[in-house]
Amino acid sequence: MIRNLRQLGGSMLSLLMAGHLALAQNGDKAGEVQLPVVPADKIPPAPVLSPQEALKSFKLPPGFKIQLVASEPLVHDPVQIVFDPEGRLWVLEMRGFMPTPDGEGETNRIGSVAVLEDTDGDGVMDRRTEFATGLYLPRALSLVKGGALIAEPPNLWWFKDTNGDLRSDSRELVATNYATQCDPALGNKANPEHASNGLLWALDNWIYSANHSVRFRHTGSSWLQEPTRERGQWGISQDDFGRLVYNSNSDQLRIDLLPTAYLGRNPNFPNPLGGNFAPVPNQEVWPARVNPGVNRGYQRGQLRADGTLATFTAACAPVVYRGDLLPPDCAGNIFLCEPSANLVRRNVMQERDGMISANNPYRTNEFLTSTDERFRPVNLSNGPDGALYVVDLYRGIIQHRVYLTSYLRKQSVSRGLESPIGLGRIYKVVPENQPANTKRPQLSAASTPDLVAALSHTNGWWRDTAQRLLIERNDNAAVPLLRESALKNQNFLGRIHALWTLEGMTKLDTGLIAQALGDSEVKVRVQAMRLAEPFLRGGAKAQLLPALLKNSASTDGEIQTQLALTLGELDTPETLAALVAIAEREPKNQLVADAIITSLKGRELAFLNTLVAAPAPAKSTAVQLKLLGNLAATVYRSRSLDGLDQLFQKIAGFADENPLKLALLDGLAQLLPVSTPGKPAPIVRKLHLAAEPKSFASLAGATNPAIKLSVEKITQLLTWPGKAGEAAEVAVKPLTADEQKRFEEGKVMFMTACAACHQLHGKGQEGLAPPLVDSDWALGSEERVVRIVLGGLSGPINVQGKTYTLQMPSLGVLDDNQIAGVLTYIRREWGHTASPISPETVARIRAATDSRTDTWNEKDLLNIK
Repeated sequence: MIRNLRQLGGSMLSLLMAGHLALAQNGDKAGEVQLPVVPADKIPPAPVLSPQEALKSFKLPPGFKIQLVASEPLVHDPVQIVFDPEGRLWVLEMRGFMPTPDGEGETNRIGSVAVLEDTDGDGVMDRRTEFATGLYLPRALSLVKGGALIAEPPNLWWFKDTNGDLRSDSRELVATNYATQCDPALGNKANPEHASNGLLWALDNWIYSANHSVRFRHTGSSWLQEPTRERGQWGISQDDFGRLVYNSNSDQLRIDLLPTAYLGRNPNFPNPLGGNFAPVPNQEVWPARVNPGVNRGYQRGQLRADGTLATFTAACAPVVYRGDLLPPDCAGNIFLCEPSANLVRRNVMQERDGMISANNPYRTNEFLTSTDERFRPVNLSNGPDGALYVVDLYRGIIQHRVYLTSYLRKQSVSRGLESPIGLGRIYKVVPENQPANTKRPQLSAASTPDLVAALSHTNGWWRDTAQRLLIERNDNAAVPLLRESALKNQNFLGRIHALWTLEGMTKLDTGLIAQALGDSEVKVRVQAMRLAEPFLRGGAKAQLLPALLKNSASTDGEIQTQLALTLGELDTPETLAALVAIAEREPKNQLVADAIITSLKGRELAFLNTLVAAPAPAKSTAVQLKLLGNLAATVYRSRSLDGLDQLFQKIAGFADENPLKLALLDGLAQLLPVSTPGKPAPIVRKLHLAAEPKSFASLAGATNPAIKLSVEKITQLLTWPGKAGEAAEVAVKPLTADEQKRFEEGKVMFMTACAACHQLHGKGQEGLAPPLVDSDWALGSEERVVRIVLGGLSGPINVQGKTYTLQMPSLGVLDDNQIAGVLTYIRREWGHTASPISPETVARIRAATDSRTDTWNEKDLLNIK
């Protein structure tokens, strides 16, 4: 389910396993011999443990203990929990998931959302009320305005309880394209491992998801939807400052250092630092038991010599601990699940100038481990009592049939792990010697002043819930209280929440923002800069810009980063000069440098000219030189012939020994795609010039070896009439009327289905989606590209000489004409001249590959011509 394998692909061939012919599975790969690594006599039994027995299987560091909160028969197959304003526990139950190893009966609508209560105050839930039932594989839950957003593929519903009995009595359709990868219409290709989930109400009052490219917001009368960057695989969280945290199966932790709306605004700079950032490179795990029951446990390196899992293979559900019950050094830590290894990881975060790093404080141990193979932590949550809650699916098989290998099936069946199903536990981690806090919040009935006061609570759950309730209540009496809190609250987190609550109520004004821009706390000023942007664009520039620019004097890197981002919302000589000044003040901060370039769409050359002419210290730090190189690359990507000519003139004016000259040339040279043996030849789309620029011709005579090499690479990116050694290009065959219509329809479909990842400019996103522009896969063999869209794609895969680790889901739910349209658009947009794709071609390939349920991988695709 909420996990995936680093190596997918495969065939339906039988594999030899332990000397016997095993039943072939979807996840099998042709030619693999799936021999077990761990001897059977070294594998302990995995009986079903009672909740009380299971508690004895856990190990935690000194100072912590784990307690049972709920278990079967009160809860079944839980995958997510949410606390409501009264402290009741809402449980999302995916009861239809994998009833058998073959997934038989998975389309039965037996999923549910239940509300659990502790009526006697002993800390253990004892009452169950079923809010919603009869659901197909429900996978995401969020409480909104007296109801619940519930994801039931491919729909997102707003279920409402209008009479207060905790049972839904109506529902409203919010979206029809949520978790489409698991749409039952896909039949045996429906894939719950790569479908949208999460539904996190974040600090900025938008609801974000993992594995989904749309964010949602309730206005009080309707639902807004906006494109956003797709993030992660299963689970999404935020820190105290609204930075989003997520991960994927083999990559334990990713974080958006910056709001990612900034990161796609300059199409000439497609992959700035700040989105999908990896704060911890180490992917090792340290289980407490042998782990033969992982899908690729037979492969070299998947298990250690002692039989334990070596690296993450099912990382999921990160949560930033924002409670007030665990020891203070847990605040801001990120905990995450690894269900295949029966453990929960703790990462301690360190931040400096907006950059974040993380580490496992236990080195070769983990925060929470179990010797029970059926312990499957699949989600975590902060509770109103400050505890860290753990959702345990508690079952033997969690690998979905789409990827299940013969090896894992045999492992599971031989030890009886395929049954029983329908169990499930919820635990909480608390301090070892501290009395339990069983007092329930009563926030729905709280007064407006009390809710405003709760925005300063030491527990993030209270702050978030109070903010949501105040926005939903929209009580004008809250406005003066919130304004006072935004300026005078002793808790800076309370000031931040007050500002965003006013934003959610549409009650912010320029005067308040101007004052907040001068706050004593860096984090408040950063948020105020973001909040100022609509006012700056809306006519309040004269009032706000001076207050904004006062932050220029700050020595804090985070202030400088956000200042650079916010100034990008204004296109004036004054803001351009301010951006140059920021680059001068922050010579070693790559986050600042990249933030500056995101703000320069169409102004890169003007900025570059001003920067190199400024009477400032020598621009020779690695960050400054990289900034110059990236600026040169943006000029080329803009495909402005005049701009490129000016750039060459500027470069030619530097002496060979000036490091700026090589930095600028290297920035252009790195655009030449690198050839990789055995891979498709990278496509080099040259920039057509009217004639060879004189300034470039002078560079060609350089004697400096480094400069000469860069110029040789750049030459391959350019062409002009009569260029030596180049044949005349063949004229492009224009699209027919039908093909042009398909192109236009494909453009609309691309924006809906593809642009959130690959971006409107087609240049992709670092760490998420490779570029489509000049992509050898997108523009080459139609047999390959159609298969990728129909069946999905699993990395690693080499694109333009660069390796991408990715998981692209199947878009096979689209019909033949829609797929042909999208691909025709991709192959003829952005200056591409590849042949269009016909619906007949898509239909033929669909029929030929219909029995394949696994995603495609590079190796299999290279065998197709």
